[in-house]
Amino acid sequence: MSTQTGAPTQDKLLTRIGGLLRQAESTDNEHEAEAFLAAAQRLATRSSIDLAVARAHVAGRERRATPVQRMIPIGEPGKRGLRTYVQLFVAIAAANDVRCDVARTSTQVYAYGFDTDIATCEALYASLLVQMVRASDQYIKSGAYKTATVEKIVVESRWGRKVQRRVQAPVAAVTARLNFQMAFAARVGRRLATVQADVREEILREEDSAPGTAIALRDKDVELTDFYSRTSQARGAWRGPQESASYSPAARRAGDRAGRAARLGTAPELGAARGQLDESR
Repeated sequence: MSTQTGAPTQDKLLTRIGGLLRQAESTDNEHEAEAFLAAAQRLATRSSIDLAVARAHVAGRERRATPVQRMIPIGEPGKRGLRTYVQLFVAIAAANDVRCDVARTSTQVYAYGFDTDIATCEALYASLLVQMVRASDQYIKSGAYKTATVEKIVVESRWGRKVQRRVQAPVAAVTARLNFQMAFAARVGRRLATVQADVREEILREEDSAPGTAIALRDKDVELTDFYSRTSQARGAWRGPQESASYSPAARRAGDRAGRAARLGTAPELGAARGQLDESR
């Protein structure tokens, strides 16, 4: 493994991940698709750890990779659903050692991490975003959401007093879509995070590599934290899309199921897509 995270190393990694994604997309078997998803994340995690160990052995005078900041476009101002798109990217980033700041308008994300880790996040996001939007479109078009309800609070006047009452109301399509996408993004994030944690634990258990690997991972975390502290100008923390949508249990369950079955690799070339979707989607 090269000690630098230059273009050749990055391109080779994305090509290998791309092969797994295309295999996942070509199968109709849910279990095979799950295996390919796990394999893609395992490869990304192992490569990231290998590079961290390699960087730890680079002498001071040699060219050594350092964290970078990159702006990830999410969508145009005013487009509905941008917060769920951001949620998906942030979930992927959390499983790949990338920290994020989110623009107030949710139109872009500022990613902080090592170049290869950010490139991996972009590749996974480009594939999963298309799936999330398509799956939510199919859910809305099926009309399944129309039988669900959401809990709302209404204020009534009784004997000169204002009284709050909880009622069940029909779910609007936009509410169902947001709930579906929130659950999809959350489920995908948990799947990727589980794979990352398993791979880290597996590698650290290996007797020969554990001491150096543990130190390299700690140093990587410290370096990224220091870089983020110096570079980020964010004020406060991103609260996610929950604030903007009523809660629909049925739509959440449907989105969770779609997130469990998500297959990667809708694009023929992993490096080609970049975040945004057309307004017509």
